[in-house]
Amino acid sequence: MPSNQPIVLLREVAGDRYLPIWIGAVEATAIAFAQQGVVPPRPLTHDLLKDVLEATGNELAEVQITEVKDGVFFANLVFGSGAEVSARPSDSIALALRTGTRIVCAEEVLDEAGLAVPAEQEDEVEKFREFLDQVTPEDFDAH
Repeated sequence: MPSNQPIVLLREVAGDRYLPIWIGAVEATAIAFAQQGVVPPRPLTHDLLKDVLEATGNELAEVQITEVKDGVFFANLVFGSGAEVSARPSDSIALALRTGTRIVCAEEVLDEAGLAVPAEQEDEVEKFREFLDQVTPEDFDAH
């Protein structure tokens, strides 16, 4: 990105909205490693957390993107036991990719920060990609 800040782009499964979340470089690397199946020689933080969950018999049941306040997104890790832990969305996504856990987003978050892009219209998707090349996190501040 021109701002040199990575972005995660989540897509609605049964709809045409996308949710752009700006993240840090470390988290972007962790997400990219998981997407590409890269296994580091020693566990990185998200790999370690996955290993701890497995070793203790805990299951990550769901990742929830719960709210956005002043352009900052919030998430919860929901475990099989019902316990919930507040977390940054970037860390939550990195862990979800490693565990195969589904990621859900509150409708209110999609309503506020989601961007509608008809998936069946390639030219619209390309315009959206061009838009992402020029947009900054400040463009999404709540007014």
